[in-house]
Amino acid sequence: MTTEQQTLTTSATSEDRLRTALSAGERPPRISAVSATMTHLWRALMAFKHFPVQLIDIVLMPLIFLLMFTYLFGGAFADSTEEYLQFYLPGVAVQAVVMMTVYTGTSLNTDIHKGVFDRFRTLPFWQPATLAGNLLGDVLRYAIALATTVGVGLLLGFRADGGFLGVLLAALVLIVFGFSVSWIFAALGVVASEPERVSGTSMIVMYPLLFMSNIFVMPETMPGWMQNVVDANPMSHAATASRALMHGTADFWDVGLVLIISAGLVAVFAPLTMRLYRNKNAH
Repeated sequence: MTTEQQTLTTSATSEDRLRTALSAGERPPRISAVSATMTHLWRALMAFKHFPVQLIDIVLMPLIFLLMFTYLFGGAFADSTEEYLQFYLPGVAVQAVVMMTVYTGTSLNTDIHKGVFDRFRTLPFWQPATLAGNLLGDVLRYAIALATTVGVGLLLGFRADGGFLGVLLAALVLIVFGFSVSWIFAALGVVASEPERVSGTSMIVMYPLLFMSNIFVMPETMPGWMQNVVDANPMSHAATASRALMHGTADFWDVGLVLIISAGLVAVFAPLTMRLYRNKNAH
């Protein structure tokens, strides 16, 4: 037997042994879509443990905006900071949640950029779980941002005429709204070349939407064309619903319109994000 034949025989024997070893035990069942999503949700929550600096941003950002606008512009906008706080706090709650949605895109893009998703796609689980788990994990960010905003507001003198139930319902509506907006930035996070471009592009879109709304002032003092823009801005509808629920004046369409907008955003951007993600994995 020649040396080449001996080498081929040894290689075939090693492959047979490896195949026998791998097939000897019973393979675990394939993980379900729900279990895979819960696993990635847990991974997203663990980010707070390993990167606690995120909590600083989540807590400080709404706190700075609340203090700055209330005490810097409150007297000019509403003749008193106390009066302006009653108007502004439900609006800054919208701002706090929407600003957190940018993290959705940056965290997704960071995972893609570092090759983490390339590792995930080699594993036998429902691949959209990576997106769904991250998006559900972001709900915790929204809850922390809302709790901080409302808690500080109460200390400063905010009083919700709608009571605890009104504040709770407003928080739930804003979490649903934030979840729907996060799909926009998830799509951006999949296609962007690097995390810095996600945050930079997001701010270009985010700040005009926030400031051209009724979050900070009522639109009656604005030019007519600006009032039309404010009325068409989804942020304005979210702020109106938040304000009405917290002060106990909400009607069906105050809340219903925000939920319809949220359903529309999810219907458009969730399939788009999944398609972009699948196509990215295919390359």
